[in-house]
Amino acid sequence: MLGLAVRRTAGAHPYFVPVEHTRRAREILGPGPLLAPEQAVVFASSRERALEIVGGHLRTYLSLPNYRNNLLRLGWTEETLGADPPGAELVDALVAWGDEDAILARVRAHLEAGADHVVVQPLTADPQKPYVEEVRRLAGVISKL
Repeated sequence: MLGLAVRRTAGAHPYFVPVEHTRRAREILGPGPLLAPEQAVVFASSRERALEIVGGHLRTYLSLPNYRNNLLRLGWTEETLGADPPGAELVDALVAWGDEDAILARVRAHLEAGADHVVVQPLTADPQKPYVEEVRRLAGVISKL
């Protein structure tokens, strides 16, 4: 898809990808096209709490062949992708969790890997509830870039 994006579009918006994908995507796209990866974020004080919040999100996308195959191409194994609950390394690669500084560090990592823009997607314990507080916290993060 990135090869197609180089030839037919103004850029790419990869979804459900770790920073390593951003690095590889920039190599494939070259310096010109826009690269705007999505980054899921969770304000959580522990990996366990983050996993409670994002477990369903991860399981949904890990069950879809296109996202799963993309992660396999990056070197993840079927065993790792099939673990329930997802392992710490996979959670850490796909979700920026922690406080504002931890989330800022992940956004910066994508930018340093070649992203022009990072689409930050807040995930919450209750996806039906508007995430106004999380967006306000994210505004503080983004203002530091």
